Amino acid sequence: MSARVPGVGCGAAIVRDGQILLIKRLKPPEAGCWSLPGGKVDFLEPIADAVVREIREEIGVAIALERLLGVVEMVGLDDQHWVSPIYLATIVAGEPCVCEPTKHEDIAWFSLGKPPAPLSAAARDAFAALAGG
Repeated sequence: MSARVPGVGCGAAIVRDGQILLIKRLKPPEAGCWSLPGGKVDFLEPIADAVVREIREEIGVAIALERLLGVVEMVGLDDQHWVSPIYLATIVAGEPCVCEPTKHEDIAWFSLGKPPAPLSAAARDAFAALAGG
């Protein structure tokens, strides 16, 4: 029997001109939801490095991290358990695109005042943190 342990993920709330960049997930957890770009933290990889790497791999841009926005805990959704620090970030090079079409259906900018539905837990937490709540 294999041990079930929480996964460590990471993500970026990429904001530009009052809008946030979201990706639409194709796979669990939270398939069909608009989510923050991000992914898994590799063993011995600093989280900030993982965020920068994952964003480059998923959406093809270089980012600058501004600050830790919060930590998302996803417990039990789709029978998974993830803990994911989320950073506020800005694009410093490149134009975002779907670089992993087997994982993501779409990518789009959304007004911070009008989130799309359905939202992933990480995206909901990011919208709340960016609104000051």
